[in-house]
Amino acid sequence: MSFRSVIALVLPLALLAGCDKQVSSNEQAAAPAPVAPAGASEAAKIDRSHKGEAAPTLSFEDPDGKPTTLAAFKGKPLLVNLWATWCGPCVKEMPTLDAAAATIPVVAISQDKDRPTIAAYFARQKFARLQPYLDKELGFSIAYNASLPMSILFDSSGKEVWRSTGGMDWTSAVAKAALAEAK
Repeated sequence: MSFRSVIALVLPLALLAGCDKQVSSNEQAAAPAPVAPAGASEAAKIDRSHKGEAAPTLSFEDPDGKPTTLAAFKGKPLLVNLWATWCGPCVKEMPTLDAAAATIPVVAISQDKDRPTIAAYFARQKFARLQPYLDKELGFSIAYNASLPMSILFDSSGKEVWRSTGGMDWTSAVAKAALAEAK
């Protein structure tokens, strides 16, 4: 068995272990409940130890299924969100992430394995701003050793400002202040 095959088998299990709840397809169809109000615990989720690191050059699919990289977004601050349809905290935070996208560009990169899954989810949710990006090779999850959901804020030059792990209310005062750190 090749290393890539082992990764393909093990990584979804590792991601699942990081995500604290799976969501059934019936729960996905229902509108997600709002994320709990922000509190001091949200601030503790922000990790600034990688500040200044360059954005990865990994390729992923844009909403049309064409290859793209984060370099395509350089020149303005950017919030990258790694998520999956089967991850409860991911699904729960998506409506507030969509709201935050009114003030900062957000690239929500699904770690699901196929486009039809995320296309169906987006069709049900009718997000106003979020678009269905896809990393079916799980390159971002591997590069960041991600526990979903994970968000990374990049400044306009493509340098990391901070990253956070776990669901967040992106409309909270804590989140808004953290997003304002990007220039």
